Amino acid sequence: MCDDDIHPGLVVDPTVSRRTFGLAALAVAGVAGSARAGTPVVERDVRVTTTDGVADAALYHPEGRGPWPAVLLWPDIISLRPTFREMGRRLAAEGYVVLVPNLYYRVKRAPVVESGFNWADPEDRAKIVPLRASVTPEGTDSDAIAFLAFLDAQPQADKTKKAGVQGYCMGGPLSFRTAAAVSDRIAAVASFHGGGLVTDQPDSPHLLLPKTKAEYLICVADNDDKADPTVKDRLAAAMKAAGRTARIEVYAGASHGWCVRGSAVYDEPAAEKAWAELLAFYKRVLV
Repeated sequence: MCDDDIHPGLVVDPTVSRRTFGLAALAVAGVAGSARAGTPVVERDVRVTTTDGVADAALYHPEGRGPWPAVLLWPDIISLRPTFREMGRRLAAEGYVVLVPNLYYRVKRAPVVESGFNWADPEDRAKIVPLRASVTPEGTDSDAIAFLAFLDAQPQADKTKKAGVQGYCMGGPLSFRTAAAVSDRIAAVASFHGGGLVTDQPDSPHLLLPKTKAEYLICVADNDDKADPTVKDRLAAAMKAAGRTARIEVYAGASHGWCVRGSAVYDEPAAEKAWAELLAFYKRVLV
């Protein structure tokens, strides 16, 4: 099933100050046993040179010299916006150097939609179509190489430790592609309500697994699984065939998009569970 078809509901990004979002991030960081709640985080808007131009992105790391492991965070189909800045800030507070790029830098700088964007409104959805078309498999591969190189060039990044990549919605497939494009660096791949991880097309993300050297955490939305319960089984079989270690879990009762704060389907208990799983995963694998 294509992620473009299954991302439901209203996406709300209220126009608030970064300080407000920072306080919110620190408040939720204490949930799920975060050991670094309150850690000061440095945030910078950055430009990353790619083979196709200059990507706008947000970079986060804890205050201090570090070094800390690097993580690339691919946002969902609506791209870089305040809720994903919050995620980047929160993850950095746990001891990581995090880059959150704008998926659509080839077409438009972030944020690419206005506050109150409604996925259920066909006119709003139509605004994403030309942007989504700018994200190609080949472009993603070259972007992944550029983004990891940018992260590794940061003085705070620990290049002696492996890097991680995580993605939401369409960011799930992008994370698989990243693991293949930068296989010597990526050791941990996390996908949350990822759409299109397994397709019948020759460029299906699951076909890239033999090219990767990573371990996988795949968190599946309940309604995605009900729409096609064979996907998780096909993915598990592909992981086994490729010799990859993977944890694939269906989050009962959680709808596609449940991890994204501000969406109509945001499910805080399920989102916090997924966040705790992510932190434990990175702590174990990124060594």
